Amino acid sequence: MQLLTTIATGVLAASLVSAKPAENPGTSSQQIADCLGKKDVPVYWPNSPNFTELAEPFNLRLSYTPYVIVLPETIQHVQDAVLCAAECGIKVQAKSGGHSYASFSSGGKDGSMMIDLQPMQGIELDPATNIVKVGGGVRLGNLAQGVWDQGKRGISHGTCPGVGIGGHFTHGGYGHTSRNWGLALDHIVALDVVLADGSVVHASEVENFKLYWAMRGAAESFGVVCNFYLRTQEAPASVTYFSFQWGDALFKDKQAFTDVFMHIQDFSTNASVVDNRISYGIYLDGIAAYNLGGTFFGSPEEFNSTIMPELLRSIPAPGKIIVQAYEWIPYLKLMSDRDAIEEPLTGYDEHDTFFAKSITVPESEGLARSTLDAFYDYISTPAPTEYFVIINLYGGPGSAINMKDTDFAAYADRDSLWVFQNYGHGDTIREQGSIDFVNGINEAIIEAQPDTHFGAYLNYVDPSYDAETAHELYYGEALYAKLDELKAKYDPKHIFWNPQSIGN
Repeated sequence: MQLLTTIATGVLAASLVSAKPAENPGTSSQQIADCLGKKDVPVYWPNSPNFTELAEPFNLRLSYTPYVIVLPETIQHVQDAVLCAAECGIKVQAKSGGHSYASFSSGGKDGSMMIDLQPMQGIELDPATNIVKVGGGVRLGNLAQGVWDQGKRGISHGTCPGVGIGGHFTHGGYGHTSRNWGLALDHIVALDVVLADGSVVHASEVENFKLYWAMRGAAESFGVVCNFYLRTQEAPASVTYFSFQWGDALFKDKQAFTDVFMHIQDFSTNASVVDNRISYGIYLDGIAAYNLGGTFFGSPEEFNSTIMPELLRSIPAPGKIIVQAYEWIPYLKLMSDRDAIEEPLTGYDEHDTFFAKSITVPESEGLARSTLDAFYDYISTPAPTEYFVIINLYGGPGSAINMKDTDFAAYADRDSLWVFQNYGHGDTIREQGSIDFVNGINEAIIEAQPDTHFGAYLNYVDPSYDAETAHELYYGEALYAKLDELKAKYDPKHIFWNPQSIGN
């Protein structure tokens, strides 16, 4: 892992060439080229070799062409790039891993400056404090492997090793350790941030607290995070993975489908059985798979004797049951469905074509039987696209996710029991009928429970929402008003912009 503790610049620097910028209405091409050139900022223009590869988004359904791509090797490069963009009237967005569901890391439109943090790959664990300093371009798999190699430590985050730290950590960041350790966002103790005026500040609980608060929930609207400082956990010697698989059995009987979920929901709020050591989600595709799987911070023997009997009480038996202990790194590999969790420092090339939505379900209400019946009816109809639904448990007894509030950070989702991800993918998702089908999953649930205030999850950002709708769903009126006020202070000219950014 030595490469991960240094700044990986050699391959990138060697590939930079002199090229001409594209035309941008209202912007002098020579002006921006001169500004960046005088400051020796490493850049790629649209006619540079490798520009197309660097610009390619994770979601191939939403492809935008940046005006210029900056590959900063130092924080000074980020500062200079932001100042040049501001001087020339170009909007800026940072790219950490590039997995934005809406391609907002590409700007969310053609003609933005993309600051690709790929060269910033430092991972340095302080053995005295167990705080790890992490560069803004680090991907989750490399982060997990790095903190393990340097100190047998762990951090709560998602399972996909190719996701970048930037958007994931600043927009929540759920994983199967989150009910026990908190969200990824909750591990941030400080940030090194480049602001719209080109200055760099250290933001923490004791320095620049208002900025620190805003960045944890809305970072893309306030600055570029060059370094994260994260608290780490002692990684457990082992955890228990469990999976209950019903196959297609529950799709053949609406009453069984609803009965099973209602029982799981009751189980999830039963404090005599459930505490923060357990986490799980339901995966279904409406055709062949209905699985409940998760993680227990305890032994298989304890799980089998105290948890599984109550979880399966009075419902149809799954066709397959797996309960198995895993050491920490093998567990992370299992959850990522990979033989290794390390990702290449350059040349990442994984993509999908998809449209996704989310629903956050308030813990105070949960889902009604009639809502689950409506959900079943909808997904029982033939779908014009491949899709899946993941329903993750956020709340329940002892959940570390819901122990904090919006005084802690500008992140509103602290009262959900369930969070849905409704994900349609494949070539047909480019067609309106397939997009309408995915929208219909949300509508079936929301319309069946009209008195419930459902929200949406920031890391499953939905490009179909206008800015006002997105702000209400992701933040709510009171929290958004505070962010809007801070936007006017830190970025009055809206240098950091995407279609749903604060103040848009």
